[in-house]
Amino acid sequence: MKEAIKEALKALDDNEVPIGAVIVHKDKIIARAYNQRERLKDPTAHAEMIALTQASAYLEDWRLNDVTLYVTIEPCIMCAGALVNARVKHLVYGADDPKAGGCGSIVNVVNDKRLNHRIEVVSGVMAKDCQWLMKEFFKKKRKI
Repeated sequence: MKEAIKEALKALDDNEVPIGAVIVHKDKIIARAYNQRERLKDPTAHAEMIALTQASAYLEDWRLNDVTLYVTIEPCIMCAGALVNARVKHLVYGADDPKAGGCGSIVNVVNDKRLNHRIEVVSGVMAKDCQWLMKEFFKKKRKI
């Protein structure tokens, strides 16, 4: 999670919503990313989406069966759906997202029994640090 927080700090420095993600395969980080929606002018440029693309390229497969995604904030519904479609095995996230969370806060896409894949989820890892990043970002935004 510390590496995901480092990515989130890059987003904060870049005036992006400070969410960072890393993907681990066989104890090695194979992807790292942060939100880049403003920079890329792309509504899908969430940290998780960019990291999924990198991991798929690294493994040369869209199926990410044996990876763990670490992300600072609970994935949104779009990202949660992408994680299910990519067959991600484990998801570890920091803080819940009560306004957009797709892993239990609003809906639980990653463990919906109607879908063909479910993900093992651990939440609350370094949650206070992850929440602090979000609070700092929005505190700065409100001052503008």
